[in-house]
Amino acid sequence: MSRSETVFTYGAPGLKFGVGASDEIGYDLSQYDVRRVLVLTDPGVAATGHPQRVADQMAGFGIEAIVFNGVQVEPTDASFTAAITFARETGPWDAYVAVGGGSTIDTAKAVNLLTTNDGDLMDYINAPVGRARAPRNALKPLVAVPTTTGTGAESTTICVLDVLALKVKTGISHARLRPTLAVVDPALTMTQPAGVTAAAGMDILCHALESYTARAFTAYDAKTPEQRVPYCGANPISDLWSEQAMTLLATSFRQAVHHGDDTVAREQMALAATMAGLGFGNAGVHLPHANAYPIAGRVKDSCPDFRPAGYPADEPMVPHGMAVSLTAPEAFRWTFSSSPERHLRAASLLAPGHGYDAGPDALPSVLADLMRDIAIPNGLGAVGYDEGDVDDLVTGTMQQQRLLATAPREVTEDDAAGILGRSLELW
Repeated sequence: MSRSETVFTYGAPGLKFGVGASDEIGYDLSQYDVRRVLVLTDPGVAATGHPQRVADQMAGFGIEAIVFNGVQVEPTDASFTAAITFARETGPWDAYVAVGGGSTIDTAKAVNLLTTNDGDLMDYINAPVGRARAPRNALKPLVAVPTTTGTGAESTTICVLDVLALKVKTGISHARLRPTLAVVDPALTMTQPAGVTAAAGMDILCHALESYTARAFTAYDAKTPEQRVPYCGANPISDLWSEQAMTLLATSFRQAVHHGDDTVAREQMALAATMAGLGFGNAGVHLPHANAYPIAGRVKDSCPDFRPAGYPADEPMVPHGMAVSLTAPEAFRWTFSSSPERHLRAASLLAPGHGYDAGPDALPSVLADLMRDIAIPNGLGAVGYDEGDVDDLVTGTMQQQRLLATAPREVTEDDAAGILGRSLELW
C-alpha cells in the first residue's frame, strides 16, 4: 500500500521590488564578484532604452556588460539556439541579466543552462518531447528584470519554447533554472500596451487560479528526496501567495488595462505577478496551461491571419497569456467538483459581492465577464481555430504530462476534447 506525501517544498529567488529597483543591478551583481555580464532582451524592449541603461550603470562597479537584443517574442528552439550560440561565441560570462518579458527571461534561462552544461536543447527539454536530462553543473547568477506584468518567469524554474519541427510548445524544468535575483521595477511596465497588459494579466490570474486549485501535495504518493520536482502541488505557502495575487487583481486589473498611466494599478499588477509566480512556481499549474501550449504552438498553421493587439504584427501568434485564458472558463468549470470551496473562494476574491450562483458556473462567469471587459477574444474560434483543429490540440495538450500531473482530476483525451470544443465560443 502506497504512503501519502507529507512533505512539500518551497523555493524562491531573491527579490528586490519597487520603483527604481532596476537602477541598483550593478551593485547587486558586484556582490557576486561578477566582472563580465551578458544582458538579454528583445528588439521592442531594447527600443525603450531600459536594457542599455541597465548595462551602462554596471560600469560604475567595474562590470563589463554587452547587450544581446535578438530574443524572439514567443521563443522557439531556433531562437533559443541563436542566443545560446551568441553567448558561447562571445563568452565566457560571469552572469546574465534578462530585461524583458517572459520570452526574454526564458531565453536567458536556456542560455545559462547551455553555456554551463554540455549537450543541446533536446537533451534538457521535458519528456516525452525531449530527454529531460538534469543539468550536472551549477549555473551562473541570473538576474531577471521583468518589463511585463504577467509571466512570473522571474520566480520560476521553467522556460518555455516552441519546437518548430514538432509544432509543439514545451519547456525545460529544473530547480537550477530559477533566477538568482528577481528585480521588479513597476516603472518599466508603464509603456506596456493595453493588449499586452490584458493578455499578460490573464497569465497572472491563471497562475494564481491553477496553483490554488491544483492537486494537493498530500494527494501524491510519498517521494524520495531525489524524486522531488519543483511543482509539488497546492500547499499552505502557495495558497497564501495565490490568494493575495487574486485580491490585488480584483482592484487593479481592469484599471491597468484601461488606464495604463495609473501608477498605483501598475504597481499592484507587478506585485500580483510576483506573488502569483511565487505561488505557482512551487505548486504548479495545470489544464489551462497544458491547453495553451498547443494553442500557441500551432497558430502559424491553423490561424495564419490572427494578429493580437499590442504585439508584433510580422507573424501570427497567440500570446501565451491569451492562449492560457481561452480555455480557462471551461477548464475551471470541469475542475469544480474536485474542490468546490476553492473555486467559490476564488470567485469571491476576484469579484467580491458578484452575486453569481454558488455552483460550477460561478468562477467561469467571473472570468468571462473580465475577459469581455478587457477585450480578450471570445474563445478559440475568435483566434482562428475550429472544430477540425480540436483533435490536434488534444494531442498537444496530452503531451504536457508534467502539467497535467498537477491537475486536480485525471485528464483523459475525451476530457481535453470536451474542454477545447466548448472553448471554441465562450459567450
